[in-house]
Amino acid sequence: MVGRRNKPHVIFVPYPSQGHINPLLQFAKRLVSKGVKATIATTKYTVKSIHSPNISIEAISDGFDEGGFSQAQKADVFLKSFQENGSRTLSQLVKNYKNSTHPISCIVYDAFLPWALDVAKKHGIYGAAFFTNSATVCAVFAHIHYRTFSLPVKIEENEPLLLPGLPCLYPRDVPGFIREPESYPAYLAMKMNQFSNLENADWIFDNSFQELEGEIARRVSKFWPAKLIGPMVPSSYLDGRIEGDKGYGASLWKPLSEECLKWLNTKPSQSVIYISFGSMVSLTPKQMEEIAYALLGVNMNFLWVVRETEKCKLPKGFIESTKGKGLIVSWCNQLETLAKQAIGCFVTHCGWNSTLEGMSLGVPMVAMPQWSDQMTDAKFIDEIWKIGVRPKLDEFGVVRREELLFCLKEVMEGERSYEIWRNARKLRDLAKKAISEGGSSDKAINNFVYSLNLAC
Repeated sequence: MVGRRNKPHVIFVPYPSQGHINPLLQFAKRLVSKGVKATIATTKYTVKSIHSPNISIEAISDGFDEGGFSQAQKADVFLKSFQENGSRTLSQLVKNYKNSTHPISCIVYDAFLPWALDVAKKHGIYGAAFFTNSATVCAVFAHIHYRTFSLPVKIEENEPLLLPGLPCLYPRDVPGFIREPESYPAYLAMKMNQFSNLENADWIFDNSFQELEGEIARRVSKFWPAKLIGPMVPSSYLDGRIEGDKGYGASLWKPLSEECLKWLNTKPSQSVIYISFGSMVSLTPKQMEEIAYALLGVNMNFLWVVRETEKCKLPKGFIESTKGKGLIVSWCNQLETLAKQAIGCFVTHCGWNSTLEGMSLGVPMVAMPQWSDQMTDAKFIDEIWKIGVRPKLDEFGVVRREELLFCLKEVMEGERSYEIWRNARKLRDLAKKAISEGGSSDKAINNFVYSLNLAC
């Protein structure tokens, strides 16, 4: 085309953990498939873990280049250093591209890193916030920021927190650090900082979709006008429009895929309970023991992801006594696993990425949240979307074996099993529709691309 300028170039800045890198990387792939140039700017410690065709990878500094967060050890120390060093090195990266054939048009930044928006504005380019939680969780924190209610939240055990546009949230449904702000001060501060300069953002995106949380997003749009563009799950498991997109392309751990997949291929359809609590959760020995005895009691096939450092918490002789029926691995490819016909239910900590993955593949869930936004996600899995069940805790905060055994049976073969499977498949189909051509999320992404093209 005569006079055509360069195609838009978007640089993505994720918070450097697996659960934050993955959805931003998927968004980058979506934009590339629509003719946008994409670059991931991640920390020097994580840069080698990201490999994705057609996406450039650049390093910025968090000040702890040899070990990242584990080198910093404290969240507040890490975040302060990342803001100082990240701002400087991201700014330099924008300058480096300024006179190239592909100058940067926009910075899409993880909402945990609001300083990246300041860098965008300093250089006169667009800035877009990307929220990695559910729209519901984002709405709760938006209400706190705009002082609809104040912290700490005083909720009696049987009295709900009532917020406009949201279902009743009881104490067990809200993140613990909302009820007890002093329990995780650095994390709460990071959550609240997402909104610190948000009014300056040109776009706000959230990894959810209209058919799932559209009404909730609409009710808070006055002060959190987010576009729902999810689910940010590899295309092969949804619309299939991005060729070869079978994985995220980022792994901070080495997956053990082959062993899992071969074992699953030997099992009947919907006969396997898959248990994984993600990469960060560390269960107590008591909780590990209760899960182990529930699995023994239910007498069904199971695949349990237990990190090497956690295996010592399993009851003595458990691994040997479950050979054939059970497989315990230190890691596996979750998407490939959930896509297998042998999987009958997913016992999950309810991290938002895991929730979206289970939902996108139509797998019923047993919701065992541990902290943070997981509590809210679990409520929706059980009570709102009805795609799983949530075990009750005892007085010590532990899911006892009898309770878990009941929930596993309920999902796999109980009275609610048919309804749960039907709802799970319905949401799977809605997720596919949203991201497919002409779907609600696809339209929102197209509008973003259109605006970027107009500016070029």
